[in-house]
Amino acid sequence: MGEPALKQRVREEITEALRAGDKVRLGALRMLAAAITNREKEVLHELSDDEVREVAAREVKRRTEAIEAFEKGGRADLVEKEAAERDALRPYAPEQLSEAEVEALIDEAIAATGASTPKAMGKVMGAVMAKARGRVDGALVQARVRARLGG
Repeated sequence: MGEPALKQRVREEITEALRAGDKVRLGALRMLAAAITNREKEVLHELSDDEVREVAAREVKRRTEAIEAFEKGGRADLVEKEAAERDALRPYAPEQLSEAEVEALIDEAIAATGASTPKAMGKVMGAVMAKARGRVDGALVQARVRARLGG
């Protein structure tokens, strides 16, 4: 069957970045490759393209969180580096859902669970996050669900 296409593409882009002397992109892709390898060791099988996308989504989220922290700390130099790394990793992460798609998932989850109070937030979050599968930030969903259920 061979290696999953995304994993192979990461390896090819590492080689391209190395040849181009693009250190930031090279570093980001190497970290992604290491994260993929670590995940494979955890689950004891070669990752599928969907699983590679999940790993990439976590790496993109880490960069986004680092950017926010560095912005608060006034470290524009580090913000720029993290943003460049995030941009290098984005093509491997799943396409993010639009605000309208997130709202539709929340509507659907509230209707399916019959949620009407903040106590039902966990059920709604579980339903939304299961359908979103790494294509939306959980903190964003949590804030929207809390606002809808009056929490």
